[in-house]
Amino acid sequence: MTRRARYSGKSTALPGARSSSQKVIRAPERGNDGEGRGFSGFLFDGWVAVLQRVLSEMRPADRILHDFFREESNWGARDRATLTELLYGLLRHWEVVTALAPATAPRRLGLAYLQRVMGRSTRDLQSLCQTDDERAWLRALAAHRLPDERAVRAHLPEWVMDALGNVLPEDEWVMLGRALQSAAPLDVRVNTLKSDRPAVLRELVEQGLLAQPTPWSPWGIRVEGRPDLQRLPVFREGRIEVQDEGSQLLAALVAPRRRDMVVDFCAGAGGKSLQLGALMGNQGRLYAMDVSAYRLERLKPRLKRAGLSNLMPVVIARETDDRVRRLQGKIDRVLVDAPCTGMGTLRRNPDLKLRQSAETLKELVIKQQSILTAAAQLVKPGGRLVYATCSLLPAENQDQVAGFSERHPEFELLPVTPLLEAMDIPLRFSEPYLQLWPHRQATDGFFAAVWQRRLD
Repeated sequence: MTRRARYSGKSTALPGARSSSQKVIRAPERGNDGEGRGFSGFLFDGWVAVLQRVLSEMRPADRILHDFFREESNWGARDRATLTELLYGLLRHWEVVTALAPATAPRRLGLAYLQRVMGRSTRDLQSLCQTDDERAWLRALAAHRLPDERAVRAHLPEWVMDALGNVLPEDEWVMLGRALQSAAPLDVRVNTLKSDRPAVLRELVEQGLLAQPTPWSPWGIRVEGRPDLQRLPVFREGRIEVQDEGSQLLAALVAPRRRDMVVDFCAGAGGKSLQLGALMGNQGRLYAMDVSAYRLERLKPRLKRAGLSNLMPVVIARETDDRVRRLQGKIDRVLVDAPCTGMGTLRRNPDLKLRQSAETLKELVIKQQSILTAAAQLVKPGGRLVYATCSLLPAENQDQVAGFSERHPEFELLPVTPLLEAMDIPLRFSEPYLQLWPHRQATDGFFAAVWQRRLD
């Protein structure tokens, strides 16, 4: 929008915050740009209103935006896009902005972001201030120096920095933080049941899109910008699915065979299940299990579009559900994409920095251990177990793997590099795990470990 900035915790609920059902701000008719100010007044007020909801409701930012735009139907497409960009930009720079303004003051947070991150002049922003005190604060802010703290330098919460420990060299913290500030690219996966990557790539280019093969996944295509894929025949006919490249690589570690019995234990909306079904050539049997009936319901139209008939969605009450117990010792491949803090997906979900904490990390570690233990019981001798998270934190990754291996000597930890080589994926890891970093591989942050159940 404007030139770059000059610079190289968990928030608390706001008192008196509006409920999501209240009307907040109406967009004026096109052409009325908030009294002709350099930055639209109505846009700023709408941004502040949405930010207030994010801080007070602690719901996912995309859901809050969806509800806001549904209520405020006068907002045009361009203004919606701009407000969304502003909100996500502020959240990505949360550590910098909250070093300049109180985390419970959405107006000042917005002004600080515009001045210090977006590079807007103090003079242009004066008209957005409501009081003389706010104008004085804004003038003083221009000379305020950012604290020389690692969380500010790395754009990551202090608790995340503590949890990362020594898993990264200290000189890479800033590189990671900068990578997480950038919006994630749009990756799609080719459905190999219906097409191949060269054919889909040609069609996307013919449609006028800028697209290229992903560097690591043999099934992936990276598309520039944010085109409306749903209008394209290649999407409507089920030849592509939106899926981050890092997520696609998990299927290479599962490596299901055509006649296998496979369980995707935490399937969610089923993106990885669809990929596994395609790799199985629509043969064998694939169970997509999840505790959320709503998420699995969202899988059904995708399942039909993909042309899969070997995939069965299964709603379970808990990891010890009877539907799980009936499959104990019978499954060739089990994927556990465990619920986690999501710290590897901050490019897409920067609001997770506000909604997760050291306390939620402790709770998730316990849940992950319980899920992994239950899922392991499904694996038959000679079968494979894959544990994955979209986290960067050792407590959810390496520590979980070490603990499971110690408790379950019947499982042998396999190095992932030979498994990737077998799928012609040019990634090499010195450790036995897969660990993807946004600043190294330009994917979401993913972790995965693979075990094989011993035959004896």
